[in-house]
Amino acid sequence: MARIIALANQKGGVGKTTTTMNLAASLATLEKKVLLIDADPQANASSGLGVDLAQVDCSIYNCLIDKVDAMEAIYTTDIEGLDIIPSHIDLVGAEIEMLQLKDREKVIKRLLQPLRSEYDYILIDCSPSLGLITVNALTAADSVIIPVQCEYFALEGISKLLNTIRIIKNSLNPDLEIEGFLLTMYDSRLRLANQIYNEVKTHFQELVFETVIQRNVKLSEAPSHGLPVILYDADSAGAKNHLALAKEIVKKHPEM
Repeated sequence: MARIIALANQKGGVGKTTTTMNLAASLATLEKKVLLIDADPQANASSGLGVDLAQVDCSIYNCLIDKVDAMEAIYTTDIEGLDIIPSHIDLVGAEIEMLQLKDREKVIKRLLQPLRSEYDYILIDCSPSLGLITVNALTAADSVIIPVQCEYFALEGISKLLNTIRIIKNSLNPDLEIEGFLLTMYDSRLRLANQIYNEVKTHFQELVFETVIQRNVKLSEAPSHGLPVILYDADSAGAKNHLALAKEIVKKHPEM
């Protein structure tokens, strides 16, 4: 039975999509069967894993709005064991179209139910908002990873996200857990980065992953080649960080 993990933060530019696609690739490298759901209209996780968006005739949008079977929207990637349901720009308007649906917060949950037996992990890349699709992702998920960048406004908005998680736990998904806070874009040479790291550690203690994602050129370059960093440069800090994160998650859930 797959563990469904949403990656969410309504603040943009925190490394959420980079983390989702590289964590998915690293889990697959550890011989786990992984499905990535690209629930962000920007579709960066899809293109970053080599999906030609012009050739996509069935996306998460079609599953949500046209009730297409999710199995029909699954595409394979260059990494064995890693599949993806890509996004589409039409997803921008999906939230308005979903307003008339019955149990509209549970559409993704229903969609993923038949797929849970097919995978070890299902990762959902959420858009940088707390709209209906992110609410859907959190309702479907077993847990949520919250990427936090090591920059000045890092903790801004986290209380809003935690409040949303609390509301969803109370009304839609009582089993939702915080998988962990993940520090991204970390540069140990910067005093500010170390300050943020200590602040997040003090606030959230054991909920903070041991692994931090360092600032890394190869990590930034890889998506433009349609590759996760582990295929682009396996020796880079970005590849090693995400592999360490994957190992930390696997260790946490030995039953998967």
